[in-house]
Amino acid sequence: MSSRELVLGRIREALGDRRAAAVAAHGYRAAGTLDPAARVSLFAERVDDYRADVRRVATGAIAEAVAAACTANDAARLVVPADLPSAWRPAGIELVEDAGATPRELDGVDGVLTACTLAIAETGTIVLTAGPGEGRRALTLVPDLHICVVAETQIVELVPEAFARLAPLVRDGGRPVTFISGPSATSDIELSRVEGVHGPRRLVVLIAG
Repeated sequence: MSSRELVLGRIREALGDRRAAAVAAHGYRAAGTLDPAARVSLFAERVDDYRADVRRVATGAIAEAVAAACTANDAARLVVPADLPSAWRPAGIELVEDAGATPRELDGVDGVLTACTLAIAETGTIVLTAGPGEGRRALTLVPDLHICVVAETQIVELVPEAFARLAPLVRDGGRPVTFISGPSATSDIELSRVEGVHGPRRLVVLIAG
């Protein structure tokens, strides 16, 4: 047994049942109560609060919505995961399938188009786990524009619900998890907001359903 395992074991032993009791005492809600329509509306509202461009689209019109978002953001060249659904690929936009592009190469495209694993209505958060249609983490950290497709069925109401779905992906699949709540932004001590410091400066969320 390593020193780390020994220390952690003694901590667990010392806490005993108190750790479980402390969690239960907070009374965290583990399941939402909103109906699907209200859940989607809450997510759209919260994402909009983060200054993202939120658009509701029909599932069969995703490609057209992507094209419109590109036009609005002067984006003519997008990097995409190799397994991005063909129905999402718009005509008239140059799509570059990722094949291990370097950060410099990713910085040279206008944006990125991806799917997501799920989204959280309560916090307006999109979650990526490098799953189908999402690509590797670098794709959504380097380009200045991120267009993300979120299916209405992927939206959960609460953070505990999201973690319950993510747990097996991390535990069994070892997937990396990225939480996105609006465009990348930070503020200095005088609360001067600066966007795009450590991620996309512009976020377009297409809620499909």
